[in-house]
Amino acid sequence: MTITLTESAAERVRGFLAKRGKGAGLRLGVRTSGCSGMAYVIEYADHVEPQDLVYESHGVKVIVDPKSLVYLDGTELDFAREGLNEGFKFNNPNVKDSCGCGESFNV
Repeated sequence: MTITLTESAAERVRGFLAKRGKGAGLRLGVRTSGCSGMAYVIEYADHVEPQDLVYESHGVKVIVDPKSLVYLDGTELDFAREGLNEGFKFNNPNVKDSCGCGESFNV
């Protein structure tokens, strides 16, 4: 079981954490939402909970709660710029279907 960041995503996260001046890493999770059932949650983590799983990728800690790991195992988080748009992109091998807007998925 693992979750990774591309170098581009790790660089972006390191920059955000440096700008914030604090943070243990990046917390990834899922929640029930959207037309396909699940939506990604991404936020900065100031501390690691005892039950959390921690992965390190390109010098960035990726923190995941055990319930979300079932849906995120094997995921690679990328950061991409396309024209005027930029943002994080989840490359999740567990996704069976996603909604048209790309905001939710199911496994």
